[in-house]
Amino acid sequence: MSNTHPPRRAWGIATLLFLFMAVNFADKIAVGLLAVPMMDELKLSPAQFGLIGSSFFWLFAVAGIVGGFTANRVATTGLLLAMGVVWSLLQVPMALSSSLIILIAARILLGVAEGPAFPVAIHACYKWFPDNRRDMPAALIAQGSTIGLLAAGMLMPLITLHWGWRANFLVMGAATAIWVVIWKLLGREGRLDAHAATAASALPQPRISYARLLREPTIVACFVLHFVAYWALALTLTWLPAFLQRALGYGNVESGRLYALIVALSVPVSMGSTWLARRMLAHGVSSRHARGTLSSILLVLAGAAFVAPIVFDVTHVTRIVLIAVAVGMAPVIYALVPSVLAEIVPAAQRGAILAIDNSIASIAGALAPLITGFLVQGMTGNTGYDVGFALGGGIMLVGAMAGVLFVDPEKARHSLGLAATAGRVGSASADSRSPVGN
Repeated sequence: MSNTHPPRRAWGIATLLFLFMAVNFADKIAVGLLAVPMMDELKLSPAQFGLIGSSFFWLFAVAGIVGGFTANRVATTGLLLAMGVVWSLLQVPMALSSSLIILIAARILLGVAEGPAFPVAIHACYKWFPDNRRDMPAALIAQGSTIGLLAAGMLMPLITLHWGWRANFLVMGAATAIWVVIWKLLGREGRLDAHAATAASALPQPRISYARLLREPTIVACFVLHFVAYWALALTLTWLPAFLQRALGYGNVESGRLYALIVALSVPVSMGSTWLARRMLAHGVSSRHARGTLSSILLVLAGAAFVAPIVFDVTHVTRIVLIAVAVGMAPVIYALVPSVLAEIVPAAQRGAILAIDNSIASIAGALAPLITGFLVQGMTGNTGYDVGFALGGGIMLVGAMAGVLFVDPEKARHSLGLAATAGRVGSASADSRSPVGN
């Protein structure tokens, strides 16, 4: 067993990063789950509430890119710790203020602090796992978001019922502070990248400009897949709880439980799909099909599930099932797309490319809640919700085509001159010595 990537320590770090993303997504969903009591108490229109929901993403993209480039040069342990501290502190104004401007400002700043979260967490994880064993730990970290949404869906309505909606932000601040303490005690930097670079130092390592990387069709297609999947995520984070209450007529606690059920159903779908991708790779299927084509097929199914209710007359139960299908299939992108990018991009540039990917996707996070808010406000009855979900589904269907046509990691490596790069050779040699991921 190599001391560079001991299995128990590697999976321990992956578990802490899983909890990190759970806290992250509880922050993201809070405003959506608290939509009705916030709108009622603060007298917010749907458009104003959509503004609060989208404001989180206004600087999210810029902060994500800055954080990604920083992660190429600074230890990820310190970056993750700093993000956790800021998240915890920014819950206070959300709990205490009734000013629309202050609420928007707090969400903007929280978006800045959370912008680099996912790419930095994945970058930190990849320092512990070689290439052909990254899908499952990446999926575990991505499922942290699901568990965060599940816990929030179950607990926030109950907290609101007993102590009011503001108490939720104080609870989240405390939970984040606990994670910060644990990470300070146990978080460590992986050494796999440095080990691989040393082992392959004799090989020529061509410098690839970011302009060239960003013109590579496979990388651009990965960005598109992530963007359309993120549209669905932002849409459901902000508007699904309100849809369950105002369009389908469920109560606050009941809608929270339904939301948690929808999220819970997504876990086996997402983890099973990631397991399938790994098995396909193990049996010699190319990454193009095991990661790219599989991702696109799942996005097609998710998009069709969002579009179906506006095309067919469906019951409330069927509509909830269709939403669960869409919510379950789209998150597979968050595990498989980073793995494709990590195959192509040199380790020294990986943090920045992952951050650019996440930041471009987050633009959908700014657009989806705001556009849906205007649709809900401008259309009669429940039509705005139906059109909003169908629009998201249509965007997913179009974006999935990019994956089918252009995601081809092997071709991309050849095009970039990386067919036998240090990163690939280092990963291969590490695989032969380490049981990580077995």
